[in-house]
Amino acid sequence: MKYRRFGRTEFKMPIFSCGGMRYQYKWKDFPLKDIPNDNQHNLEQTIRRSLEIGINHIETARAYGTSEVQLGQILPKLPREKLIIQTKVIPKGGIIEFNSKFNQGLSLLNIDYVDLLGIHGINTLEILESCVRPGGYIEEAKKLQKQGKIRFIGFSTHGSTDVIIRAINTNYFDYVNLHWYYINQDNWKAVKAAEKHDMGLFVISPSDKGGKLYDPPQKLVELCQPLSPIVFNDLFCLSHPQIHTLSVGASCPKDFDEHLKTLSYLDNPHKILTIILQKLEKECIKTLGETWYKTWYLGLPSQDQTPGNINIPVILWLRNLALAYDMIDYGIMRYNLLGNGGHWFPGQNAERVKEFDLKPCLIHSPHQDKIPDLLVETHQLLGGESVKRLSQM
Repeated sequence: MKYRRFGRTEFKMPIFSCGGMRYQYKWKDFPLKDIPNDNQHNLEQTIRRSLEIGINHIETARAYGTSEVQLGQILPKLPREKLIIQTKVIPKGGIIEFNSKFNQGLSLLNIDYVDLLGIHGINTLEILESCVRPGGYIEEAKKLQKQGKIRFIGFSTHGSTDVIIRAINTNYFDYVNLHWYYINQDNWKAVKAAEKHDMGLFVISPSDKGGKLYDPPQKLVELCQPLSPIVFNDLFCLSHPQIHTLSVGASCPKDFDEHLKTLSYLDNPHKILTIILQKLEKECIKTLGETWYKTWYLGLPSQDQTPGNINIPVILWLRNLALAYDMIDYGIMRYNLLGNGGHWFPGQNAERVKEFDLKPCLIHSPHQDKIPDLLVETHQLLGGESVKRLSQM
């Protein structure tokens, strides 16, 4: 395993982390006695495999259902000083509830402290304000830190780049969990801001939210050769030294295997990446047209500036991926989450687009005239049954 300095925490962080949202039994709290033995055995074997290959960062959250209580059955059997344990707590309900949720999680994990506590889901300016104001969630987290229950404080986010940068610039946080990978590089300015503040940087769900790369379309497989889509995306992310660790949301011990193939390319990543990046760009231009490929995102309004709260940038982005790389399944999964994702994935899909006049809000787009029809086309391509976030299931 290779390791990188995790910003000002000074942790020697493995470049892959063991994310804890896919091996648990349920997405809701559930009595330990009712968790099947085979599920618990699989979780424990996954953790042991993680440590065997040098991944000692174990990441979970109070919102991950039975993840914490199940981890609590194995963590006391492991050398605590060699582990980096991270959990996260959603900032809602007031500081009493926040404190209660944290202590509940700590008890379930069966440990005395966590190395990293993440404020889970700073996705809007309102949530950020509730964290940083006097008497807010950060102040409460710092009290827990003084009590020795937390070593470092960070935040996770699915928010806009602007919100992320504002949170980073408060300088209250030691690290950040955010989205950044090949198909979505919008948060690069936030990555650079985190670097400026010497923060640890953890990439959320690069193989799932980054394209369902564990089940890729054949066209994407061919474009990424001689690497698999997973290894290509891992290598793309890690070729940037600002990225410290990628979450592997392992559901079983073998889920680490494909990611480990990335290690052999890290000493000279650009040699092979350059070839694949050229192929991917060439295919986009061939399929979408060069003008659209280079300008589609210009002048697009955010969903809160759009009639019907339609998330035009996300819809057009998913259309591009579906057409250029055959990422239909990924597009369907994400598109049908619109309208159900709350501030974790905001805005509506294009089901009702014909009811609105979008031209005024598209006045700064070079594609003002054709975007409404493209939104209709995308709904026909990707629309289906609504999708819930995993934590809502």
